[in-house]
Amino acid sequence: MNRYRIFGRAWMSLSYAFLYVPILVLIVFSFNDSRRSMIWSGFTLHWYQDLVNDAEIISGFGLSLQIAVMTACSSVVLGTFAAFVLNRYRRFNGRTLLSGMLSAPLVMPEVVIGLSLLLMLVSVQRMFGFPRPGLLTMWLGHTLLGIAYSTVVIQSRLQEMSKSYEEAAMDLGCRPHQVFFLVTLPNITQALVSAWLLTFTLSLDDVVLSAFLTGPGYSTMPIIIFSRARLGLDPRVNAIATLTILVVSAGVILSSLYLARAERLRQKQISLAVQAGAPD
Repeated sequence: MNRYRIFGRAWMSLSYAFLYVPILVLIVFSFNDSRRSMIWSGFTLHWYQDLVNDAEIISGFGLSLQIAVMTACSSVVLGTFAAFVLNRYRRFNGRTLLSGMLSAPLVMPEVVIGLSLLLMLVSVQRMFGFPRPGLLTMWLGHTLLGIAYSTVVIQSRLQEMSKSYEEAAMDLGCRPHQVFFLVTLPNITQALVSAWLLTFTLSLDDVVLSAFLTGPGYSTMPIIIFSRARLGLDPRVNAIATLTILVVSAGVILSSLYLARAERLRQKQISLAVQAGAPD
C-alpha cells in the first residue's frame, strides 16, 4: 500500500513539475539582464520599464482587455439563457440541434472555426458592406467559442439546483420571469462568476480566432507576442507573460475566496431557513 502511495505522490509531483516549472523559469528569466533568455547575467527590471514605453504592447493589451470583457459578458448572458432552456425544457422542436450546435465549438479545432467564420463574414461584408474585420469580428468569434464553455458551466449548476425553490416561488404568486430573476439567478451566481472568468481568460489569450478575424490596425496582445516570438526570444515577452500570470493568479485567488464566502453564506441562510420552518 505504501508503494502505491509513494508512486502516486511521485507521479503527481512530476505532473505538477511538468506544468509549472516552465512557468517558473519564464518568471525568473523575465528579470534577466541579458537579451539572451537562457543565459543568466544578473537581476534587472529593465524589461518591465521598457514595457511602459512600448506603445504596441500597451495598445494590444488594451484591445485584448476590451474584447475579453465584451466576450465574457455576452457569453455569460447568452450561455445562461441557453443553459436554462436546455435544463428546464426537456422537449421542444430543435432541442437536439441546439445542444449539438452549442457543443460543437468544444470539440472542433479553432482553425476550422476561425476559417469558417472568416469565409462567412467576408461573404456578408461583400453583400452588405458590414462588418469590417476588426474589433467586432473578433468579438463575434470569441463569443461563439465562449457561449459553448459558459453553457456547460451554468448548465451543470442548474442541474444541481433543486427545482423546489422555483416551484415554491410560483406557488407564492411569482410570475415565470420573476422566478428567473429573483430565485434562479441568485442561486447560480457562483456559476455565472466562474463562467465569466473562464470565458474572459479564453478570450484574453486566444491567438487562432483572433488571427483569422483581425483587421488592419487591430492586433491583440497574444498576436503581438506570437509575432515577436517568431522573430526570436524577446525578454519583454517574458515580462509581459509574468505580469499576465500575476494578474490571472490574483484574479483566481480573489474569485475563489469570493465563491467560498458566498457558498458559506448560502449554506448558512439555508440552515437558518430550515430551522425557522421546523416545528417546535
